[in-house]
Amino acid sequence: MLTKAIPKTHGSALRVSPAAARRCGNEKYGPAGLLASSADRGWSGLSAELRSHSEGVIAWKNTQPDTEICVDVRGNGSVITRQGGGIFDRTVAKWGTIWLTPGGLQEDFVALSDPIPEILHIYLASCHFSPSSLGVDPGKSVIASLRYESGFKDPLVAGIASAIVSELKTQTSAGRMLAETLAASLAARLVQNHVSPSPAHASPRITQEGLDRRRLSRVLDYVEANLEDDVTLDQLASIACLSRFHFARAFKAAIGQSPHQYVGAKRLERAKALLIREDRSLVDIALVLNFSCQANFTRAFRQVTGQTPGQYRRSFR
Repeated sequence: MLTKAIPKTHGSALRVSPAAARRCGNEKYGPAGLLASSADRGWSGLSAELRSHSEGVIAWKNTQPDTEICVDVRGNGSVITRQGGGIFDRTVAKWGTIWLTPGGLQEDFVALSDPIPEILHIYLASCHFSPSSLGVDPGKSVIASLRYESGFKDPLVAGIASAIVSELKTQTSAGRMLAETLAASLAARLVQNHVSPSPAHASPRITQEGLDRRRLSRVLDYVEANLEDDVTLDQLASIACLSRFHFARAFKAAIGQSPHQYVGAKRLERAKALLIREDRSLVDIALVLNFSCQANFTRAFRQVTGQTPGQYRRSFR
C-alpha cells in the first residue's frame, strides 16, 4: 500500500532528444532532484540523468519517442507503482532494479511510497535499433515489441548503468565513445531479452564477427591520427566495416580494451607529450583532448598518473 504518497504532477513529457536530456527530465520529473546530466557532454543517441525523487505521484499524458530505462543505483525499499500501456505494476526498489518504458508508449503515472536517493534515467534513441547499429534486421516493429516492464534484474544492464553513473560523476576524455558503445550494447540486450515473441517475426540473434589484422590496423592508425579530434564509435565501426555493436565486441577481443578505454588511454599519453612541450595551457590541452573543462581533465589525469597535469609538467622542467 502507498500510505505516504502525496500527489505531485510535473507537467507533460517533452519529445526527447539526446541533446536535450536536461530539458526532457525537467518536463517529465521537474527540475528538482537532478544530480548529474549528460546534457552538456555531446553524447549521441543516448542521454542520461542521475536523479533523486521525492515521495509522491509523477503523472503525465504525453508519449516520448526514446526508450527510457531507469535503474536504481542506491536501493532503499521504496514501493514503486507504475501504470502504462494498460499494465499496472508494483515493485520494491532495490539496488539494480530496472524499469523499462519503450519509446512511443504512454505512461500514465509513477508513484513512490518513499524518497529515492539515486536513480539513473537512460534515454535510448530509436536509431540504436536499426539494422546498421545491431548488425541484423530486427524488423520494423522491434521498438513497438519492447515490453513495458518493472522490477526486473539484468546484470548486464546494471553494469551498463554503473559505467554511465561513473562517467557522469567523473568525466573521461573518451566519455562520448563510451556512451555510444554502451548504447549499442544496451539496445542489443533489450532486443535479446525484452522483445515480446511474435509468430510472424522472432527476435533476431545477435552474432559476433571478428576483427582481422588489416581492419584493426586501419582503426588504430585512424585513432592515432585523430586523437585531438572527435573520434566516435560510428567512425571506427565504419572503418572496420562492422556495425557498432559487433565492432565494439571484436575490438575488445583483439586489443583487450574496449574502444573508449583504448582511445582514453591514448589521449592521456598525448596529454603527457603536450604537457612536456609546455607550449599549450592546461585548459587548452583539456579542451583539445575532449574534456568539457580543465577540472575534469585534472581528475582523470591524476586518477591514472597520481599527479595533476601541473605537477607532471613541473617534474620535467
